Amino acid sequence: MRTLISTAFVSLDGVVEAPGGEPGYRNSGWTFKDIEFVPEAYEIKEREQKEATAMLFGRASYEAFSPVWPGMEEFADYKPLPKYVVSSTLSEDALVDGWGETTILRSLDDVAALKETEGGPIIMHGSATLNRNLSDAGLIDRYHLLVFPLLLGAGKRLFSSTDKDTQKLKLVEHEAYANGIQLNVFDVVR
Repeated sequence: MRTLISTAFVSLDGVVEAPGGEPGYRNSGWTFKDIEFVPEAYEIKEREQKEATAMLFGRASYEAFSPVWPGMEEFADYKPLPKYVVSSTLSEDALVDGWGETTILRSLDDVAALKETEGGPIIMHGSATLNRNLSDAGLIDRYHLLVFPLLLGAGKRLFSSTDKDTQKLKLVEHEAYANGIQLNVFDVVR
């Protein structure tokens, strides 16, 4: 069974919306505004590229990343990986060329079936709505969280507010950096 890893930049109050400067959000670009750059805080991002064997996106994140990431040198290791986009509305003709094989999955059941295939870890960047749905369905195996020392208030959240049974996590790696960012890696306890 493949491991599904959710990786996110998250504010201390759980917001994941527009960390890189995406338009339409009041605090857009919050990961680099007033936060000193400390290279070692982002080592996990390089490691994720080396370990991932596939990528998973929700439609909105795919549409945001696919025009940009294929040409970015810092994401070159992701280029040849197979991509999976979970969407009930995305059409095949909306997929970009030159960013590895891309498959549209139409349901969470399709994600569960993908996890049952042979292969290594599947990494999921962004995709706030998909993350919440996969978490609620018990399909995420690990979280890589870079927690920023910010309270953003409103914005898309990493986790849903659904009333559900407790989901226990095991902290398997952590680090605090001089700029206040914290790395927290959690395995989901089954």
